[in-house]
Amino acid sequence: MKVVAVANQKGGVGKTTTALNLSAALALQGQRVLLVDLDPQANCTSGLGIEPPENSSMYPVLLGEAKVYDKLLQTGRENLSIVPSEMDLAGVEIELARSDDHLTRLRDILQALKPNDLFEYCILDTPPSLGVLMTSALAAADEVLIPLQCEWFGLEGLAKIVHVLDQIRASDANNPDVKLEGIVMTMYDKRTSLSRQVAEEVTKYFPDQVYQTMIPRTIRIGEAPSHGRTIFEHDRWGLGASAYESLATEFLIRHAVCGPELADGH
Repeated sequence: MKVVAVANQKGGVGKTTTALNLSAALALQGQRVLLVDLDPQANCTSGLGIEPPENSSMYPVLLGEAKVYDKLLQTGRENLSIVPSEMDLAGVEIELARSDDHLTRLRDILQALKPNDLFEYCILDTPPSLGVLMTSALAAADEVLIPLQCEWFGLEGLAKIVHVLDQIRASDANNPDVKLEGIVMTMYDKRTSLSRQVAEEVTKYFPDQVYQTMIPRTIRIGEAPSHGRTIFEHDRWGLGASAYESLATEFLIRHAVCGPELADGH
């Protein structure tokens, strides 16, 4: 099981939308995916139309009061499971900060899932902050995927998250090999020079990390979570669904799960 943290401390960049729809797209392509909602706002959870039972988040698991297996929920979508979030998860920041092993606790929990071969991928949706939950997710991840809005302010956020990733590697989190798997340009508008310029600038500095697939700015992508649907359920043949399907294919090619011919739709 590969653990992938979808992270950006800047809000409004399409982070949760990407975590949710990439997970759904991978599941549609036959991959068994666990989506872990680590954001107390629980947007990934509600975006799938899930109303979790009380005390079903990672909160008691992180405090050692429950097992992660007990928190796995079916989403009603084939190959896609979730550990949902609730507002109580916000309190775990204070609890974990008091412990000496706060950076490694989530990593140890997720490591326990790996030998059972339940999932090929575990996607972590992280809060838009640099708090304990975010750093715990980075310390637990094998890879980090950064959604980046096509605006100049996004470049500042990118520099910060890359710096934090370097700090995680150098810390006592026992995760020196965590890598920046990729950068996904979101809210891309090909009609504007700004979107093109930001994409070009990021590609210049991170030529191997930037995905060729860019997620367009569309109303349908923004609408889907309010209906508790993935973009594939809300607008199956629209630009958003096509983009996230392409992103998942590119992701799998990078991980050598499928052949490059799939990139051409064959």
